[in-house]
Amino acid sequence: MVTGGASGIGLETARALAGAGARVTLAVRDVSAGQEAARDITATTGTAVEVASLDLADLDSVAAFGRSVVGPLHMLVNNAGVMLTPQTRTAAGWELQFAVNHLGHLALALGLHPSLAAGRARIVSVSSSGHGS
Repeated sequence: MVTGGASGIGLETARALAGAGARVTLAVRDVSAGQEAARDITATTGTAVEVASLDLADLDSVAAFGRSVVGPLHMLVNNAGVMLTPQTRTAAGWELQFAVNHLGHLALALGLHPSLAAGRARIVSVSSSGHGS
């Protein structure tokens, strides 16, 4: 499972995992961009990739996503993130960057805990040095 797998580091992480034969799901906010990325990954690796809708800024979306995952997971790559957004609040009132980059991924890992534990999974959290720019 790779959050934000439709572009950037997430896309290349998903491509590397699929190229190694892993079953990969792109958990993305923009499903059409995710489907395009999945087609590209499949074409370049020969391994089919799944796409699932996930909005890390919306904890209801995160909870629903967590409930939809069945079976063991072996890896969760917390890659999605936002940076340098204008001062914006989520519907729940959280600052957007904090909500997506921290609260959303924490809620996701907690919601996926049964599947992660069943697969004796690793959780990888990607960060950026972009804040230093």
